[in-house]
Amino acid sequence: MLSIPPQVAPGDTTADPTAPPRSSTSTESSGTLKRRSPHDADDDDGWQTIERGRPVKKNKKIPGVDSKRYPGIDFSQQARLQSKINVSSLRDLVMYIFADGPAPQWVSVKHRPEFRKIVTIMVPGLEEAMFKENVDFNTYSDLSPDQAIDRVSTSPDDYYPRALKKDALPEPLQPFADMFPHVWPVRAPGDDKYAKLHSPIQSMLSVPLKEKKGGLKPVSDPHGWKDVRTRITEFLAAPEDLMEHGFPKHPAMLRGPQRESFKDPEGWVHTRVNELSDGDVPEAEVEQGSITAGRQVLALDCEMCMTGEAEYSLTRISLVSWDGEVVLDELVKPDKPITNYVTQFSGITKEMIDPVTTTLKDIQTRLLDILHPRTILVGHSLDSDLKAMQLAHPFIVDTSILFPHPRGPPLKSSLKFLALKYLNREVQKGDGTIHGHDSIEDAKTCLDLVKKKCEKGKAWAAGEVQGENIFKRLARAGTSYRATGGPGATGGLPVGKSSAAVDWGDVTRSACSAATVTISCKSDAEVEAGIIRAVQGDPDGLEVPGGGVDFVWARMRELEALQGWWNRNKPNTTDSGAEETEPETATADMPTTNTTTSTDTTASASPLETHLAALSQRLKRIHSALPPCTALIVFSGTGDPREVGRLQAVQAQFRREYNAPDSNWDRLSVQWTDKEDQALRRAVRAARAGIGFIGVK
Repeated sequence: MLSIPPQVAPGDTTADPTAPPRSSTSTESSGTLKRRSPHDADDDDGWQTIERGRPVKKNKKIPGVDSKRYPGIDFSQQARLQSKINVSSLRDLVMYIFADGPAPQWVSVKHRPEFRKIVTIMVPGLEEAMFKENVDFNTYSDLSPDQAIDRVSTSPDDYYPRALKKDALPEPLQPFADMFPHVWPVRAPGDDKYAKLHSPIQSMLSVPLKEKKGGLKPVSDPHGWKDVRTRITEFLAAPEDLMEHGFPKHPAMLRGPQRESFKDPEGWVHTRVNELSDGDVPEAEVEQGSITAGRQVLALDCEMCMTGEAEYSLTRISLVSWDGEVVLDELVKPDKPITNYVTQFSGITKEMIDPVTTTLKDIQTRLLDILHPRTILVGHSLDSDLKAMQLAHPFIVDTSILFPHPRGPPLKSSLKFLALKYLNREVQKGDGTIHGHDSIEDAKTCLDLVKKKCEKGKAWAAGEVQGENIFKRLARAGTSYRATGGPGATGGLPVGKSSAAVDWGDVTRSACSAATVTISCKSDAEVEAGIIRAVQGDPDGLEVPGGGVDFVWARMRELEALQGWWNRNKPNTTDSGAEETEPETATADMPTTNTTTSTDTTASASPLETHLAALSQRLKRIHSALPPCTALIVFSGTGDPREVGRLQAVQAQFRREYNAPDSNWDRLSVQWTDKEDQALRRAVRAARAGIGFIGVK
């Protein structure tokens, strides 16, 4: 299946109206602009030249392998690496060569303008341990997932790539040494602190937004967007969501034994809500078209100061009504002495608090009179505010949940970011010495975010990735060099790079749909053929441009399935968003399907060894089909994710049972203790240990 969505055509010379003006710091009399790049020191005169007012130059002859102009990506053993490279480092390398990415510090890119194409292939299932000389493939797959993570051979401090020597590699993988000089330890995206493993595909295909003068570019509605007015009650957090995000428990949220045994902790209070249904408003009482649905909506924000090590106490509370009127704004004196006013964040000073006599108990009493069963509290990370007030309420709309972080919980976007992104408003502009956050301003900001969400509808700003699709960025900001001629060599106009995405499933239903060409596949053999076709182009140029595209992203999945890494629990979607398709050859003899190999294998060879030999030959055929001056990048994405998936499933089941309103905490089917938590963290660290290969044809 192949489709070509509307894109900037290769060679389109239309200027991007949003492109920043070019620097004129170095203007020659010939009418050229020159930019210095440390990685272009050997390129012509050491400058990238954009010529104006001259005829289109013919492409320079492609340099021979022995030419001084031949491009390269080289690593020096004298280089001082501070950490492992990431999947994003590979993405940035692509962006540096072809567009506006930052210059890499971990390799030297030589003769950047001479690169003609870049091919990036993700092969989940590849592991560094496979490339050891004495590996036994007959027993390699015998380890259980919790044992398999022990074969991760690179420590967290092992940053440097290992040279690939053909005679020191297992026979099935020896062709890798013909294509690549090193095997790189590549750290997969994730979060060790919260034991999270993130999508390497998203990291590869999403380029960070470049902040323009004046701050982050506000979000804009897609073409054809229609607002859908939605009641605020549609955005109320469910009881299980509140408990999962650490909100104080209210008895109305509980059922059965939990409710019967519930007691407020000492010093805590809860609002006068007996049942969740107490908040319902009969339709006859709701004004037609009302967003608030007859409910009282109050935005809440608090400021805290430190009263001990890692202990914060309430020092200011602000409540703002739906129409923006301030209902309550009080300073509060904590029961304990303040050890740090954290003025740069709280805006609170000693002089402000000294004359205050209002206590936390006074505030609690007033709030219990203000908050009734039909009250909805709006705020940002309200769990912290409610804990500071030692108060529980069951009806919450939290903007940190309503506008989720693109990498999922427990990560949260800041209110400052959300305001800039969705309201085009700068907030929390304290000078860092006297004024910090203003709780009234923050409360009103939360109200405006919720109002806009109610006006736009549920689908608006739901789970947005804070980045730009790599295919779109290449089409918009791809660079044309003088060395390769083309329309970009005259007039100084940017010329977009064409691209192709070759993947399993329906590629048009994923982020890959933004590529100039999409090729959907059902086997690795089809992926191989698709890559070669995308690089070489169609003879008639009707579907794949003649001469091929500039950038290719592809994924092979049969090794992933053979290794047992394929997550079949995901309903109909992969982590790239493409339609899930079961490998046609996902069996013990999978590698032999649609595969030819010149590597001798005996009848006793294990399925893994046979498949690795086939994979090596597949990559070798792709390498042979690439034109000169083409960069080839192969990476695994992650390490073994099976143990992470198993432990996360246990953790999710524990949370569901523990947070269920009618659960019995003494009779849970699974437990989650520090032992399981440490095991998950260890599994995540191992799963983040991927590998990569970088070469130039």
